[in-house]
Amino acid sequence: MTSSQKPGYPTDQVPPSIAVDAETNEEPPADPTQLRGKRGLVYLAICLVLIGLNLRTVFSSFSAVLPEITSDVGLPGWALVVLTTVPVTLLGVFAPLAPILARRFGAERVLLGAMVVLTAGLLLRPADIGGAGHLPTLLIGTAACGAAIALCNVLLPGVVKRDFPHRLGLMGGLYTTAICASAALGAGFTYPVFAATGQWTSALWFWAVPAAVVLLLFLPLAIRQPTVKHQAVRSGANVWRSAVAWQVTLFMVLQAMMSFSVFAWMAPILRERGVDGGTAGLIVSVSIVLQMLGSLFAPALATRFKDQRIINTLVALMTGGGFALTIFGPTELIWVWTGLNGLGQGSLTAVALTMIMVRTRDSHTAANLSGMMQGVGYGVGSVGTLMVGQLHQATGGFAAAGILFLVIGVLAAFFGYRAGRDRFV
Repeated sequence: MTSSQKPGYPTDQVPPSIAVDAETNEEPPADPTQLRGKRGLVYLAICLVLIGLNLRTVFSSFSAVLPEITSDVGLPGWALVVLTTVPVTLLGVFAPLAPILARRFGAERVLLGAMVVLTAGLLLRPADIGGAGHLPTLLIGTAACGAAIALCNVLLPGVVKRDFPHRLGLMGGLYTTAICASAALGAGFTYPVFAATGQWTSALWFWAVPAAVVLLLFLPLAIRQPTVKHQAVRSGANVWRSAVAWQVTLFMVLQAMMSFSVFAWMAPILRERGVDGGTAGLIVSVSIVLQMLGSLFAPALATRFKDQRIINTLVALMTGGGFALTIFGPTELIWVWTGLNGLGQGSLTAVALTMIMVRTRDSHTAANLSGMMQGVGYGVGSVGTLMVGQLHQATGGFAAAGILFLVIGVLAAFFGYRAGRDRFV
């Protein structure tokens, strides 16, 4: 066992995204979901995986038909920037509320409420209510989706860890793969739906169907759970005063800036470079599949070493360089550039989350660091999509964004190197 592999953190088996949960600091401890035998446990597992399968389609589906929406609705520049930025910002804003709501209503009921809001948001965003045009509903629906996803992001890992302690590796792998797959599905199928129907509204409404199905499946399980009020217990190190915690958090911020910019802008970048809509969606989907591969193998590789400086630096440079080459490189090699970005981004996200485990000594400190990383990481990380939108509006192209992501990649490599040192919060 290396110094970074501490008791209680089987990092070679447990995906980093479920290594800590929002219910760690609760008193009394949260009880497992009440189920009816093994079939009930299987049913819960299916529901949780299906929820994960709906957590990224919001981002990738919108970008897949962004040129068509802009042309039809006549979106002003500020609205385009807001629609690509607000969902990510809300991931950080609403993340701290998830444990508070779970202590009052129970994690299962909050997840159910989040799926209600997500379904409503997906139904609302393409609508034209009262002849006011599509812009108001696009804004409100997109914001609702971002808030709902924020709650699911925080609570789902805890439910997985709490209810499947003996199948944590399997369930964690299925859950994290489902989230990546949701982004790939949104990127790959939205444009074909648009091509088949001729309506971008139909292409966006399509994604409300799987969300509604999951909502109906999860409803009977969630509503029969008893409500037990819990209190927060302050335990673990004060991460806000730790230099190591801030290095890890800034590493997370920079990876989030690149990650969500891929969801929001990769397809429009490819379309602007002359790639047709269907092929652009396929390229983004393949890139996200490569993200899945990177996220599977990078944590196991990272935790084999005493520190993670080399791998953190390498995957950060791969991600920033792949993004820049997608903009500047020859289009004949566009699959190579997007593949490099995808493999780097998946690995980068995974090793950033792995830092939660290997830089902390106990579960309470890990939970505190996770909350800090999600709040600051997603909140500040949304600036990436904002800056790409602003630069595109100001220059009329994506060249400035390519330079931006070279800089972000270098900064991520720097803070990744610092966060990768064998030190603890």
